[in-house]
Amino acid sequence: MKYSLVALVFAFLLSCSGGPEKDYSLINEKQITDYIKTNNLDAIKCKSGLYYTIDEAGEGLKPTRSSTVQVAYKGYYLNGEVFDESSERGISFPLRGVIQGWTEGITYFKEGGRGTLLVPAHLGYGNYDTRGIPGGSVLLFDIHLISIKE
Repeated sequence: MKYSLVALVFAFLLSCSGGPEKDYSLINEKQITDYIKTNNLDAIKCKSGLYYTIDEAGEGLKPTRSSTVQVAYKGYYLNGEVFDESSERGISFPLRGVIQGWTEGITYFKEGGRGTLLVPAHLGYGNYDTRGIPGGSVLLFDIHLISIKE
């Protein structure tokens, strides 16, 4: 009886804490590499796990992580479902105030450049549902870096 009570309390505590947090790193890596292969993309992998493509190099400067930029974008899942999109004029924001995948990824583009960011969950919204985005999701963003507003 004593042991079953201890086991019951332990199980209850685990269920309250949510248990160990799921690591999506390997799952996301496979999802991204499968997507790249299926779509015949020439993507570059960063040490962080971010992948990106450059479709148009652009001619201007590259932003830094502390820059404020104007970007037109479309955000979608691996299945193509769009979850967010700006107008063609884009939006302005400081790179320090967005998901890590953007803070890092947009610095690879020059002004006028276009391409795609393939963002694993740990550089996006993480393991938990956020703003309607399911936890653990790989996010893709078609990016057009319109300008840097230092």
